[in-house]
Amino acid sequence: MELYLDSADLKEIEEAFKLGFLDGLTTTPTFMHRGGVTDVDSLIVKLSKMVPVLQIEALGNTAEEVVKEAHRQLKLGLDPKKTVFKIPVSLEGVRACKLLRDENLLVNVHLVYTLQQAYMAMKAGASYVCPLVGRLQDQGHDALDLVSQCVFAVDHYGYNTKIMFSSVRNAEHIRNAISTGVHTITAPWKIMKGLTDNNLTTLGTEQFIEHTRLVTMRVRDVISPINPVVNINTGLTEALVKMTEYGFGAITLTDNDGNVKGIFTDGDMRRALQKDGQETLKKRMSDFKYGQPLSVQQNDPLTAANDIFKQKHIDTILVLDGTKPVGMIDIQDLAS
Repeated sequence: MELYLDSADLKEIEEAFKLGFLDGLTTTPTFMHRGGVTDVDSLIVKLSKMVPVLQIEALGNTAEEVVKEAHRQLKLGLDPKKTVFKIPVSLEGVRACKLLRDENLLVNVHLVYTLQQAYMAMKAGASYVCPLVGRLQDQGHDALDLVSQCVFAVDHYGYNTKIMFSSVRNAEHIRNAISTGVHTITAPWKIMKGLTDNNLTTLGTEQFIEHTRLVTMRVRDVISPINPVVNINTGLTEALVKMTEYGFGAITLTDNDGNVKGIFTDGDMRRALQKDGQETLKKRMSDFKYGQPLSVQQNDPLTAANDIFKQKHIDTILVLDGTKPVGMIDIQDLAS
């Protein structure tokens, strides 16, 4: 099934065709009017060089006028094998379709609202027949039934015509088009670019990225270059100042040889103040008792740190190189 972009906006046309698989572009005088286009011919020539197939309007009150307009546009330099002339359905329109098809030019008979109109276009040899689904539904008609009838007629009678599903208003219309077996869809970029979106897909992708990161990256790859360390003999007040400067809620305490003696956290500070009040601020770091800190080696995979965070419900883990502290890893580092 062919997929066309329906637009006259150069920026979104350039963006959409980067996908690399769109079959062509449909455009209308209405789009050009909305975009403030004043030189239609120049825009048509420019678009013809940007897209695989360009479908443009050929208007006239009689079949001869429509054919004359199509010939005029071809003389601008358009490739007849890559240009489809869009003609509103009418008796003169289907007659113009037959005349252009006799010249092996491609024709899209559009603004189709009934099966009878579609039949006349198919009989005239239209390359495309284009029911406007959104507009029909706006008027309370069963547009999808019309599309299905058109597809059936092509398949049953063997017409060499493609049914184009147009006037697409939402992603559900794309699903409808696929379900009814149309040969071509033309859709605006705002609808097309959302077709791959799905919350479950987004969540799954984020999970895969997270898990890949956890098993392929090392702790050293995510830790901050700041190493919050003070000597065990440092006064508490000075240590608190250092914690603030480092921007961590914890600080590593080492002896004179750089070996880890413990970890002091802002939680330890609150508990000490609750117990001893302001007298706490006169203490040195060596006056406090410390347990064995939870740690990982800098060359461990991130999964090692992630497991500790989940099992111990803590926010910060000491990172070591052997026995020497090299930094801390925060639970937020796993999400960055």
